[in-house]
Amino acid sequence: MKVTIQKLQQWKKEKRPIVSLTAWDYAIAKLLDIAGIDLILVGDSLGMVALGYENTLPVTLDEMIHHTKAVCRGVNNAFVVCDLPFLTYQTNITQAIESAGKVMKETKAGAVKLEGGYPSMIETVSRLTEIGIPVMAHVGLTPQSVKILGYKQQGKTPDKAEKIFNQAMALEKAGAFAIVLEHITEDLAIRITENLSIPTIGIGAGNRCDGQVLVTADLLGLSEKLPPFAISYANLRTVILDSVTHFSEDVKSGDFPHEKV
Repeated sequence: MKVTIQKLQQWKKEKRPIVSLTAWDYAIAKLLDIAGIDLILVGDSLGMVALGYENTLPVTLDEMIHHTKAVCRGVNNAFVVCDLPFLTYQTNITQAIESAGKVMKETKAGAVKLEGGYPSMIETVSRLTEIGIPVMAHVGLTPQSVKILGYKQQGKTPDKAEKIFNQAMALEKAGAFAIVLEHITEDLAIRITENLSIPTIGIGAGNRCDGQVLVTADLLGLSEKLPPFAISYANLRTVILDSVTHFSEDVKSGDFPHEKV
């Protein structure tokens, strides 16, 4: 059954955990959908796991749209959200509308995701939702601010925790339908989750959020280095390397292709 914003918000009320993973192509998206993943995020993390960038900053809007189209082709039921990449929405509201509108017009994504909760971003979220573009918010560790924040846990002091809390409250008021809480203290994540009526999706924020998301490349053991809060459920790097090496050896020895009986 197709997952909708209304269903995600109903699940929060029912305390039914929301399961989310990232995807960057048709094959991965199709498998996630078959497995029953509720929410698929086409994250700008694809810049690192699929495009080989050092961080998310170089990712372009056209690259996000290209990958989101592929993901949507593999999905029947999951709710798909597309990240807006760095400097495609922060300059002004007009730019944000044009970027988000392009995603909504050219892909089958159900929503866009924006990072940050500062005053101008609150205004941007309000305007986007006002004209009918669903927005998922994102506070705490915001990777597009890596040059300032690094990859350290956020909200560790009372002042910084209060700032993130207030941002989350303001983003809900501005119209965000859900919010990602990344790499913040568990106490702060609990406080935000208990005070919001919209779902919180945690990543490195403890197990008391309304849902959890991981980068699928981390989960599958494809990433070269894991963040401290990620877990690998498989080691596909080894499986792929072994399989390719075996194939190469068979070709060189003349054992491939095998004769069919």
